[in-house]
Amino acid sequence: MTLTVADLESLAVSWQLSLRAERKSPQTLKTYGDGVRFYLAWCDTSEAGPLTQTSLNGWIAGLIESGSAASTARSRQLAVRRFTAWLAEEDELPADPFLGVKAPKLDERVIEPLTDDELRRLLKACQPPKGADPKVAMRFRRDEAMVRVMFETGTRAGEVVAMEVDDLDLVAGTATVRRGKGGKGRVVPIGPDATLALDRYLRLRRGHRLAQTSDLWLGDRGKRFSYDALHKTLAERAEAAGITGFHPHKLRHTAAHRWLAAGGSESGLMAVAGWTRPDMLMRYTKAQASARAAEEAKKLNLGEL
Repeated sequence: MTLTVADLESLAVSWQLSLRAERKSPQTLKTYGDGVRFYLAWCDTSEAGPLTQTSLNGWIAGLIESGSAASTARSRQLAVRRFTAWLAEEDELPADPFLGVKAPKLDERVIEPLTDDELRRLLKACQPPKGADPKVAMRFRRDEAMVRVMFETGTRAGEVVAMEVDDLDLVAGTATVRRGKGGKGRVVPIGPDATLALDRYLRLRRGHRLAQTSDLWLGDRGKRFSYDALHKTLAERAEAAGITGFHPHKLRHTAAHRWLAAGGSESGLMAVAGWTRPDMLMRYTKAQASARAAEEAKKLNLGEL
């Protein structure tokens, strides 16, 4: 029997249940779910069948031609390939039709970290107006605390969103990432400024109607705080600060650069950022590698005899 788009949409629900059983992160669930949903919607208007390489390649080509980043196309394609691999494993298909399909080639992008001036402006945009209502002030303090934690520790946006109140030990100056990428946890150090920002936020948080919940970050109008909410609120702060091309992931690049620029070790950075491969270290720190090397050379003064 040939599976139709409607059949695949129904099976995609079962696949999501399987992913949840594997304890995939909420962001992974969303990324995979969106990829398959967008693909099937495209197939519904295409003459090519949804389980042919012609359709998959045509969809990806269309994404890139319409201006989508190669990384987005790659992520979308991966979602579909993971879905069909699951279909084959579950005997819904005799074989995976996309086995061996190559992923779109990624451009080697260099992401510049935020400058100290941009960080100051971003933090200033997170300061509540004088005499602000406690609910309004809480949102400002929440955003400042998130920004400080992210550019100081390099924690991923999804890891920050998933933090709970009990994950903080402000006296010890630590935050626990219970489940990072690959299901691995770690403890990250937080300095005095981030600790102060968190304490200010937590004091205002007590007045929120969801204050008794375990989630560290609470949203507006009594709602829980989500991954999309983090992207939205920090984008608004960056816009207010006059920072162009901002993305929360830039804070991770910024943290990595600042760590090495301050003389921190590469092994220490890998432990704090949750990296297990040196190539990830290079990927996140190469933008300012020459500048850091120049500063180090001045201190070494190797020309002196």
